[in-house]
Amino acid sequence: MISKKNKKAKYKAKINWKKELSLLPGYVIVLAWIFFTAVFLIWILGASLSTSREIFSGEVFKFATGFHPENYVNAWESQNVAKFFGNSLLYSVVSCVAVVIISAPAAYALSRYSFLGNKEIKSGLIIAMSIPSIMIIMPIFALATEWQIKGRILLILLYIFLNVPFTTTYLLNFFATLSKTYEEAAAIDGCSPGKTFWVIMLPLVQPAIITVTIFNFLSVWNEFFIALIFANTSDMTPVGVGLLQIVNSMKYTGNYGALFAAVVIVFLPTFLLYIFLSEKIIAGVTGGGIKG
Repeated sequence: MISKKNKKAKYKAKINWKKELSLLPGYVIVLAWIFFTAVFLIWILGASLSTSREIFSGEVFKFATGFHPENYVNAWESQNVAKFFGNSLLYSVVSCVAVVIISAPAAYALSRYSFLGNKEIKSGLIIAMSIPSIMIIMPIFALATEWQIKGRILLILLYIFLNVPFTTTYLLNFFATLSKTYEEAAAIDGCSPGKTFWVIMLPLVQPAIITVTIFNFLSVWNEFFIALIFANTSDMTPVGVGLLQIVNSMKYTGNYGALFAAVVIVFLPTFLLYIFLSEKIIAGVTGGGIKG
């Protein structure tokens, strides 16, 4: 009989020091990047609780006059961050839900069924992903003006159309790896193809759905150029363009503590997404390589 001690020793992975040393430069680069990123973020957090005088004098972490949480109240109310935040949240949530509703059935049909034009549609999605959005902004602007499409609905439609190719392409591989026995069993039980997709197949790719939705949310939340062109009123402005307006207003107000407080507020949703859904993101990225 093998003792518990020997059993543990048998299954304990040995450290390959030669291999680890060869990876040392990579570890150093990653640690340096983490260090500088952490210092940068901590400085912004400290500046958001300081006065403009402390920021310019380099005394952010001394807090000689104490903490100033009122910077957040000022940024949220006086600097219109609440309005920018609400607009970005609306654009991100609505467009992400709509993209999944459009792309998931499309990816399922393209990956599970053979029909005329299947390969051409897949190629078209790849081509659409390869076209920079800056190249199509002016034609879209001209069409939107001609068709009199404006307001928040225009921005939401643009975010949907721009994210559908990537989302559909991303989900193709996940649906392709699912076993056909699920559909066969559903057909025996009398499920229609549509019900089979929504009830059985879609939940099986939940990690991929969550991951691609997070990617799309971050893409819409951080988007700047399209919003700069099409958000032509202050009521439509999202956080990216809103921060630019706050920076410009600093010439007159000089309240840089509120500026950094606004940066923290805008950064917070994406930070929380990574903190609480990091495992889902990793599972969604790696899950497509597992065959059903």
